[in-house]
Amino acid sequence: MDKREIAKILRDYSWMIREIARQRKIMENDVNQSITGQYGIDGSLPHGKGDTSDPVAIEVIRREKKSKWIAKLERQVSYVQARIHVIENEREKAVLECMLDGMNIRAIARHMGLSDRHIFRLRDSIVDQMADMSHFADKLKDNKSVC
Repeated sequence: MDKREIAKILRDYSWMIREIARQRKIMENDVNQSITGQYGIDGSLPHGKGDTSDPVAIEVIRREKKSKWIAKLERQVSYVQARIHVIENEREKAVLECMLDGMNIRAIARHMGLSDRHIFRLRDSIVDQMADMSHFADKLKDNKSVC
C-alpha cells in the first residue's frame, strides 16, 4: 500500500469503523426479513429485457457486492490497526488517535495548540512509519519464501 492510500485510510478510518458496525447490524437483522415478488397486475406485466426480474436474485447480487465492499473496508481498518504500535512519539500518537477518532487536521491543530502545517508533518511522519513497516514486512515475506 502506498503512502497516499495510507493517508486516505487514516482520514476515513472513523467512518469506515462506523459503516462496518452498521452493516454487521443490518446483516444480523436481515435474517428475519423476507423479500417478496410483485402480486396482482404488477406481477403479470412484462419486465425490461436484460434485467433480472426476480427481486430475490437482485437482492442477492446487491448483498454480494456489499459484502465485498465491507471486506475491503475491514482489510483497510485492519491494516491501520496492525500498525498503530509502530508510532512511539507522543505527539504523533496524539495526532493518530485524533485522526482515528474522526477529527480533521484543522481541529487537531486547534486541539493540540499547533499549526496546521505542523500537524500535516506529524501525519506524514505517521504515514511514513506505517509504510516503512509494510515495506519491511514485505521484504521479510520475500526472504522467507527464498529460504
